[in-house]
Amino acid sequence: MAALEIICGFIFIVLAILSVFYSVSVFNGLIQLKNNVDKSWANIDVLLKQRSDLIPNLVETVKGYMKHEKEVLTTITKLRTDMVSSNNIHDLAKNSEAISGALKSIFAVSENYPKLMASNNFLKLQEQLSLIENSIADRREFYNDSVLLLNTRIHSFPDTLVAMFMGMKDKEYFKATEEEKKTVSTQI
Repeated sequence: MAALEIICGFIFIVLAILSVFYSVSVFNGLIQLKNNVDKSWANIDVLLKQRSDLIPNLVETVKGYMKHEKEVLTTITKLRTDMVSSNNIHDLAKNSEAISGALKSIFAVSENYPKLMASNNFLKLQEQLSLIENSIADRREFYNDSVLLLNTRIHSFPDTLVAMFMGMKDKEYFKATEEEKKTVSTQI
């Protein structure tokens, strides 16, 4: 009897130790995924800031040429202000997509202004903004992949038990609204 009790006690202790190690492993994995989401968001934020810093230069450059498109320039300036003051991912994504659309409109309309298209300053800004837009798109994809991994783990059993204990909630994807997915008009 004593040997059976010792074996049962040993099995219980081993199972308890394995449970603790598994729980710690799940906890650390969830923390790593959460930190990855935060890091990928910070990377997007840096690019959005860079783009935001270039917008006043773009507006100044095109202002003299685009006398009839003041509405577009006013809109992009307002969108930049709204984006800088955004305090959640949804609003930031919405404002970012609107800025991307407005920039596309400016670049499309700029084709009607040969002197503007010949301006080195404008061409450099256009190139920089284009590179930043491509980088933002790449980083959004990475961010959304990171969110997918985290959200999947949060809802997978038994990880969901540890996630509930940690108070973890789903992270929001960085996505465009239906309005923002429409084709940008080149007529202003």
